[in-house]
Amino acid sequence: MSIQAGTSAGNPNVARHGIPSTDIRDLSRQSDGAPDPRLSINQATIKHADLATALRVTADAGIQAIGLWREPVNEVGLDVAARMLADAGLRFTTHCRGGFFTLPDGPERTAALDDNRRAIEETATLAAAGADGSTAVLVLVAGGLPEGSRDLVGARERVRDAIGVLADDARAAGVTLAIEPLHPMYASDRAVVSTLGQALDIAADFEPAVVGAAVDTFHIWWDPQVLDQIARAGREGRIATYQVCDWKTPLAADVLLSRHYTGDGVIDFGSLTRAVVQAGYNRDIEVEIFNADIWADAPDAVVRRTAETFAAAVSPHLG
Repeated sequence: MSIQAGTSAGNPNVARHGIPSTDIRDLSRQSDGAPDPRLSINQATIKHADLATALRVTADAGIQAIGLWREPVNEVGLDVAARMLADAGLRFTTHCRGGFFTLPDGPERTAALDDNRRAIEETATLAAAGADGSTAVLVLVAGGLPEGSRDLVGARERVRDAIGVLADDARAAGVTLAIEPLHPMYASDRAVVSTLGQALDIAADFEPAVVGAAVDTFHIWWDPQVLDQIARAGREGRIATYQVCDWKTPLAADVLLSRHYTGDGVIDFGSLTRAVVQAGYNRDIEVEIFNADIWADAPDAVVRRTAETFAAAVSPHLG
């Protein structure tokens, strides 16, 4: 794949619209015991680590890539965060998060759109700072029903409208907006987009390089249409990121914190991962875990355990 010059961030290592110059499948497998070269640590997995710590423990573990969150980046400032990422020598895989588009017209919706424009700028800057193969992908969480509303269809339409407003900004910055469907239990308060099919229906109005979808095993494993929709996403060129963690019952009292290490629950990573690979996805794979017990553990221990469980549950299906 040739690289188109002239992303707004000016990074020769990142192709237009976040498509990397390096096919991660071409990276040679490392010696036994080394982390999978396609593994990326999503910063949420070590939530209580500051940015410096997250970068250090990821690099020290031999993991080559990281997905960042806006809050710790903004704690140090975007320019400082970009320098820290560059110094760490890690690929940048995604930025979390943008979205929350379901508010009706008014000052709060305008403010949300402006905040998403800042998130697009952050994504482009961080992708430019990352190592070769970095991807300029901004993950979007749609938002839940506005207070007092029962209009689910209207809320989804406002998501589509907001992405339409932001598409030109993303295109100009070389950033892919990745719509992330969330499990239906989050439809009321976090994401009115619940299936990969719904995400792809919204994305269909836009260029694949500008609007794609996030495939997250925690949120889509239950969907009887998921394999067909992954294949569709591949045909349409819209798999912007593949994120993995496991589902285990009973769920935590706060269902947001019910994610587990891969292999500790019931998700069939074999069928899902093979489907994503067959759909043409060849880039980094993030482990994103929200779990209070895991967050309470030492970040370096969490990263090591993440690499071990990824190697057992996901790596065998990558071909």
